[in-house]
Amino acid sequence: MIEKVLSKNNIPIRLTDERWTHIVEEHCELAGMRLDVVETVSCPSRILAGGADELLAVREVSPGTNLVVVYREFEEDGFIITAFITSKTKSLNRRNQIWPK
Repeated sequence: MIEKVLSKNNIPIRLTDERWTHIVEEHCELAGMRLDVVETVSCPSRILAGGADELLAVREVSPGTNLVVVYREFEEDGFIITAFITSKTKSLNRRNQIWPK
């Protein structure tokens, strides 16, 4: 099943079963959080610049803990690359914030 949501730039972003399998194999703590992952792209707290043209949608899931979804946008569509949970807000804060400005 492919899930799609609109990013803040109104670009449809897809999450495929193949990507979801990859994500939960690498980050088992995200099992059962597929909906949270796609919702983070559509309703992030903030969006940060990645290192290679990807975007990082960030949303707090509990005090001091953030869900980070890495995705890429093109002109007409995009896709989720990976996702992870982190409490290292200092490393996130070093990145360039794209949204909100």
